[in-house]
Amino acid sequence: MKTDTLFHELFRQWPAVALDLAGLDPGRAAHYRFRSEELKQAAFRIDGVLSPIEDGDDPHVFIEVQFQPDDTLYRRLFAEIFLYLQRLAHPREWRALVLYPSAGIERIPRGYANLLSLPEVRRVDLGVLSGQDSETPGWDLLRLIVDDTDVALARAAGMIQRPVQDLELLNFIETILIYKLPRSSREEIQAMLGITDIDLRQTRFYQEVLAEGRQEGRREGRQEGRQEGRQEGRQEGRQEGRRMGEALVLRRLLIRRFGPLPEWAELRIQQAPPERLEAWAERLLDAESLSAVFET
Repeated sequence: MKTDTLFHELFRQWPAVALDLAGLDPGRAAHYRFRSEELKQAAFRIDGVLSPIEDGDDPHVFIEVQFQPDDTLYRRLFAEIFLYLQRLAHPREWRALVLYPSAGIERIPRGYANLLSLPEVRRVDLGVLSGQDSETPGWDLLRLIVDDTDVALARAAGMIQRPVQDLELLNFIETILIYKLPRSSREEIQAMLGITDIDLRQTRFYQEVLAEGRQEGRREGRQEGRQEGRQEGRQEGRQEGRRMGEALVLRRLLIRRFGPLPEWAELRIQQAPPERLEAWAERLLDAESLSAVFET
C-alpha cells in the first residue's frame, strides 16, 4: 500500500486532521468531504481535495503527500490548484497542504519560493509531529502513520486497550500496522495487539446497523401481518425482520472490508437463514478474503 493512500483514507474518515494541519478550524470537519478531482481537458488529476459540502466561506484544501524527491511537484501542484479555482463558478478561498516525511525531501523549483511563502500554503514536516499530541479527532491515527514502528505498536496497543466499538477504526489501525510491518500477517498483528478475541457483535458499527436492519424488518413484518390479518403472518414477519437485519449487517460489513460485492455473494446473503448470516459476520474479522467468509 502506498503511503499517500493511508493519508487519503485518514483524511476521508477524519477530515479534522487535514484541517488542523492546514491551519484551519478542525471543528468545521463536518462541512467537508475528501475526494479526488480530475481536470479532463488539461489531463490533470488532483488526488486529494477537501471540498466544502455547501456554499459558504470555508476554503478548499488541496492536499499533496510527497514521500519521494520531486523537482516538478510545485510546478504541477500550483498549475492544478489555479486551474481548479478558475473553473469554479465563484471565487473561493483556498489552502495548499503539502506533507513530507522530512524537510530534506522537499525540492523547490526556481521561481516558486515566493509562492511557498503565501499564507495559504502549509508545508508540514511529518517527522516533527512525532511526539506531538492533539485533541483533534483522528490525530492518534496520524501519529500511528508517522511514528517509528515500535512507538506505533505501543500507541496502537494503548488505543486497543480502550473500549473499541468502532469497526472502521479498528480496521484502519490494523491497515496502518500492516503497512508498517509488511512481513507480518493480519493475524500476527492482531496477536501483537491482543485483539484476536474481539467480538464483532459488540462493535458500535455492528450494533447500529443491526438495529437499523431489524427496525426495517419489523416495519415490513407488521405491514405484512396487517395485510394478512393472521397471527402466523405476524410471526413470519418478525422472523423475516431478523433475517433482513442480519443480512443488512453482513452486507455492509463486507462492503466496508472488501468493496462492492459480486453477484454470487449477494445471492448467498439473500438465501441464507439468520443463523448462517450471523456466523459469516463473526468470521469476517479473521477472513483474509471474501471467499473465506463464506467457506463451509
